[in-house]
Amino acid sequence: MRRPLGVLAAAVSLAAIAAPVSAAEAAATTEAARCRVSVLKPSVSDTLKIQTSAVRRGCFTPALLRIRIQRAVPGPDRVVKSGATRKGRLTLALPCAPGTYYATATDYRGRTVKSRAVRLACTPGSGVPTPSPSATSPGTPVPTPTRTPTTPPPASGGVGSAEENEVVRLTNAERAKGGCSALKHDPQLREAAHGHSADMAAKNYFSHTSQDGRSFLDRIKGAGFTGGSGWAENIATGQTSPASVVQAWMNSSGHKANIMNCKYNLIGVGAVKDSKGKIYWTQDFAAR
Repeated sequence: MRRPLGVLAAAVSLAAIAAPVSAAEAAATTEAARCRVSVLKPSVSDTLKIQTSAVRRGCFTPALLRIRIQRAVPGPDRVVKSGATRKGRLTLALPCAPGTYYATATDYRGRTVKSRAVRLACTPGSGVPTPSPSATSPGTPVPTPTRTPTTPPPASGGVGSAEENEVVRLTNAERAKGGCSALKHDPQLREAAHGHSADMAAKNYFSHTSQDGRSFLDRIKGAGFTGGSGWAENIATGQTSPASVVQAWMNSSGHKANIMNCKYNLIGVGAVKDSKGKIYWTQDFAAR
């Protein structure tokens, strides 16, 4: 009985393959195979406009094409510019403000594509993320004054956890050796630093760039920090105490340069453990 059943199944399959296909069905199948939607990552034009373009290619049937330019911020990302067309190609532009942006293009026949996120600095042609100091890409050391401090570094205040405040204290002790004034633990910088440490701990990555494309400056601004004339960030992971992480930073030229930069007067520190107990450390610095 098994062999006849097998022959029957093959016969049904051949019948299905041989079934007639209408011209409309054939056209729809061809379009589905050829129709593509693409969108460019945002960039800055010579006139200091953020711009992006999207296009439908190989599509026979008209459809609404919409572009949205979105800015990466804490919480839901904000749409800063939107436009639509039925002509198959569209370019959007808006005045530049520094930040991290990406674009999405939606073909209302069911296709959506998204560009990669890029940090824009509002200079012509910008769109490539700028690295911040790290162990593999250290910042340029900044010479520090040789004057002798006249007062000991003050306590960091009531911002942050005991571990985070100890990092501030030890950092100020190192700065005092080089003649730099003490850093004040700023609540908004601490929010940015703690948020980044928590994000790295939760998502198991280690980078100055968040997985949504935000830079450390994006996070600082997103925490509500305004003004300022300079910023920097140190990160570390695996050290088990405030003393060991500060020592690790002081042993790295790029990280030490941030700590010993006398122009900074504010700091935020974040220390967060992951599910295995490993601590992710972040220092954010600012001058204001």
